Amino acid sequence: MNYKRFLAVAGAALMIVIVILIFVPGAWAASNYKVLYRFTGGADGSTPSGVVFDAAGNLYGTTYSGGAYGWGSVFQLTPNPDGTWTQRVLYSFQNTMDDGRNPNAGLVFDAAGNLYGTITCVACGSNDQGGAFVLTPNPDGTWTESTIAFFDWYWSGAPPHAMIFDAAGNIYGTTSEGIDIAGSVYELKAGTAASVSLPSYWQLDVLHRFNWNDGSEPLATLVFDASGNLYGTTSHGGRRGGGNVFRVTPEPGGSWKETAIHNFSGGKDGGLSTASLIFDAAGNLYGTASVGGTYGYGVAFKLTPGPLGGWKERVLHSFKGGQNGASPNSGLVFDTAGNLYGTASAGGLYGYGVVFKLTPGALGGWKERVLHSFEGHPGQNPVSVLVLDSAGNLYGTTKGDGKKTFGSVFEITP
Repeated sequence: MNYKRFLAVAGAALMIVIVILIFVPGAWAASNYKVLYRFTGGADGSTPSGVVFDAAGNLYGTTYSGGAYGWGSVFQLTPNPDGTWTQRVLYSFQNTMDDGRNPNAGLVFDAAGNLYGTITCVACGSNDQGGAFVLTPNPDGTWTESTIAFFDWYWSGAPPHAMIFDAAGNIYGTTSEGIDIAGSVYELKAGTAASVSLPSYWQLDVLHRFNWNDGSEPLATLVFDASGNLYGTTSHGGRRGGGNVFRVTPEPGGSWKETAIHNFSGGKDGGLSTASLIFDAAGNLYGTASVGGTYGYGVAFKLTPGPLGGWKERVLHSFKGGQNGASPNSGLVFDTAGNLYGTASAGGLYGYGVVFKLTPGALGGWKERVLHSFEGHPGQNPVSVLVLDSAGNLYGTTKGDGKKTFGSVFEITP
């Protein structure tokens, strides 16, 4: 054997690998990506929304379609000792007056361990368009579903999106456009524990109705500040036409006041935000917008409150499209070191979206790193917000194309 020739060839091959790892974004991160479950589009569900943890480390979510009757499902993923996960359908929607169909948002737990979510359509064809439901665990391991509220297309808008609780057990959320309404912010007032399954014991109050000038189509989950004010985003409308970030403040007498704290232009400051917001410890807000920025492919932004009540926006990162990612549609999440993580629904090495990390620099800038580029199979187009476990691992979902791929739940170790 010609060892000099062998060493020369091996050395050249090693250099090629090194060059690939340096210049291909996310190459190092590919080994840290793991698919926990691939949906088949059948009885197990299709097109999942985001996931949420329980105290035991199980994941829960919804699928828009599929399930036993084809109208969507609620599922659980349980970790096994060997590192695999077991999927179980807790409930399949039947498209009746009792349960509706097509849940299109994530779930939230109450303090008692019940799961709450929203459905796109109940009694379709009448004024009832959308609803909220609760899943209650039974001693035998089964779960009982009950509809707790109906949303009227004319009065509150529809369909409803993901919800949050306040300390008193009341639920808050948003609806998108309806008849003569550009969306709303609502409250569901809790009933007694013995009557939680009855819709009449949950009172629906619309806190604010949008009218385009103050924003239109709020599609994201709300967030509370320490004073009990609600914050969210609208994807359209507002003073500059690109949607806005809004605050809804409780007033004396029980009314609520809406204020736009930033109006997007759709230009370099971003626009078309469908993302939920998060606070840092200093009271600053962070989020994403799916269009605009320096390159037109969306931004990650920060809003800082001023001493006189105004808010100042700063673009932390402009997505470039291509391998860098494009169209961030979901919110951000912090790790304990102050890094931000999120997803972009398009772009990446294969055009099917990315998971990214934003790291703050010493001089105030932020640097993006692509952790994973989706390949189209088994999942593509991530649009739900990521969740972190106690070890700092990230979990999320992909939608799939609905033909050959039907979505997945994944884990990434940064």
